[in-house]
Amino acid sequence: MGGLQLVSILHGIVVCKINFVFYAPSLLVVAGLFLCYNQKWVSILFCGDMDMKSVKLLDCTLRDGGYLNDWNFGQKAIRGTAEKIAETGVEFFEIGFIKDEAPNPDRTVFPSVQSIAPFISPKSPALVYLGMIDCKCPPSLDSIPDYDGSSVDGIRVIFKKDKIDFAYDYCRGIKEKGYMLFVQFVGTDSYSDIEFVETIQKFNALQPYAMSIVDTFGTIKRKQFLRLVYLADNNMDKNITLGYHAHNNLQQAFGNAVTMVEMNLNREICIDACVFGMGRGAGNLNLELFADHMNENYGTSYHIEPMLEIMDDYLNEIYSRRFWGYCLPYYLSATNGCHPNYAIYLEEKHSLTEKNFNEILRSIPAENRRNYRREDAEKFYKQYMDQYVDDRKTVADLKKIFAGKTVLLLAPGMSIVRECGRIRSFISEKSPVVVAVNCIPPGYSYDFVFSSNMRRYGDIQDFPGNAKKIVTSNMKNLGGWDYMLNFSSYALSEPDLIDNSGLMFLNFLRTVSPGQVYVAGMDGYSTEGNYFKQSADYDSATFNRRNTQIQEKLLEFSRELKISLITESVYRV
Repeated sequence: MGGLQLVSILHGIVVCKINFVFYAPSLLVVAGLFLCYNQKWVSILFCGDMDMKSVKLLDCTLRDGGYLNDWNFGQKAIRGTAEKIAETGVEFFEIGFIKDEAPNPDRTVFPSVQSIAPFISPKSPALVYLGMIDCKCPPSLDSIPDYDGSSVDGIRVIFKKDKIDFAYDYCRGIKEKGYMLFVQFVGTDSYSDIEFVETIQKFNALQPYAMSIVDTFGTIKRKQFLRLVYLADNNMDKNITLGYHAHNNLQQAFGNAVTMVEMNLNREICIDACVFGMGRGAGNLNLELFADHMNENYGTSYHIEPMLEIMDDYLNEIYSRRFWGYCLPYYLSATNGCHPNYAIYLEEKHSLTEKNFNEILRSIPAENRRNYRREDAEKFYKQYMDQYVDDRKTVADLKKIFAGKTVLLLAPGMSIVRECGRIRSFISEKSPVVVAVNCIPPGYSYDFVFSSNMRRYGDIQDFPGNAKKIVTSNMKNLGGWDYMLNFSSYALSEPDLIDNSGLMFLNFLRTVSPGQVYVAGMDGYSTEGNYFKQSADYDSATFNRRNTQIQEKLLEFSRELKISLITESVYRV
């Protein structure tokens, strides 16, 4: 077996998505000796025997970076950046958006293809010039002239899932006019595997120059990224370039791009990047860093100095006014699956703790998280602030009561009636702090009553006993309570469970470090009804899903709390 054949076999083993189970250890010994003898093959084994013409870089600083300054770079910076990018050896340069807007020579939003020409003339023969069109507001195809080489050479078309059919027809028109066509799947991680494959297969028919995985919200981690790359590579026509456009909210851009190169796909790939990482949210992949990585590891010869000059001459001043890069708000927007503009909106309030910030993002309905509208952001912010209370003193006071203590929660299941005698004996024996949750079951005495449900609180608000009432801030306008906790701090992320009072109180207990926690009456949802008080409602149509979710939360909480269920229940801890 020749050395190259051996390396090819081993490389296939390394890059394939399989568990590493080897049945020929002697082969690895021989390979190890061979690799030690000829160190050159080490990089080939793990990085691929690569034709470096297959990896190309695309600069999109003036387009994606424009989200930070409304694309108002100024004529000098636009022309200067175009000239310096041509000196770097980068293969593609995207100068800005093409939109049907009033002309402004200082902005990289161009009213027509023709209006770009003065900014890139004379064109470098080694550089491919691109513009971008958003299918949300595209110029008419009739306004785009046939390609004649005087302006951009190609057009990148971005679109969301709900615009696939429109985008297909639009892209076909761009291709027919003679431009290089780049197809950009906005929010690629929002596609199911089937949707992604079907969309790729649909656009294969157009034979675009490239199709790109687009991490719009900077949320795609390595495992998901690998899956998307494999799906794309296995379903795209082999003549089509696979692109990757990253955002860096979770700091995944550089690692994912390196991984994509090391996969040594049998096709051209194109990596998007911006000088200085300039871009919306935490920014984009840094062009200067990735180009330097390619030079160092793959023998390319990108010139880094012109990129540094772009930073110094044009971008540093913008950066001083409008920060981009990793920060907690952008991290939180990504982990909550939210459009980064929500983070920008909330950060500009200058009045929120990071806890508040996270709670507001968590409160945004799933259907609104990926589509930002300022009026929605204002609504969600106001809703949160209408309910928010600073409960730090309250929590500190309750911690003095609950810390290290045995606690018994009485939930409103039928078992607290059926097993009343046994529960009362338990109380007599253990002397726990007794908390009734959303109910006043007969035959018991309580230390506290907890409610997060306005309708249920109406039944217990005027309870004449000595129990102290703990409520959540969604009831701040109601009277009769002794302690108020901030609702969003203890609400659950699952929509079905968001205000489940039993789970909310357990969630609260995690902050006050009790001793043993016992629970009675958490029976589980049942088609036969499971509440001792018939007016207490439950969703019989979804009880299986709810029971499963509650079971999962109990297991999660039991990692921090010592929880025991002392009455009959569908749940286990």
